[in-house]
Amino acid sequence: MPALVDHACELFAPLGTIRVKAMFGGYGFYCDELFFAIVAYETVYLKADAESSEAFRQVGGEPFRVTYKDGRTETMNYWTVPDEAMESSAEMLPWGRLALAAAVRGRKPKKTKTKQ
Repeated sequence: MPALVDHACELFAPLGTIRVKAMFGGYGFYCDELFFAIVAYETVYLKADAESSEAFRQVGGEPFRVTYKDGRTETMNYWTVPDEAMESSAEMLPWGRLALAAAVRGRKPKKTKTKQ
């Protein structure tokens, strides 16, 4: 694993059981099976939503942007964290909790089987 991925795992450890999966040239992070963070282009991004993205914006966070080969760009609701959050798990903890809360709110309900 790249050093940044290992470092992020250490920062996220107080949140719960962390699992990392390589994906699309980057890495996805799960905490207790909730997808809540990515590392892409040597940057850590945390999941946000309409309720939490303003908190990231207020501290100078930048959203994750993808540029496709055809020139299109897409902004995803994953945000950078303040520099100090990258220094210690105590500083990362409130940001990680925001990301997990967004992941919970964004969870799709489980499909239920209906009897016919």
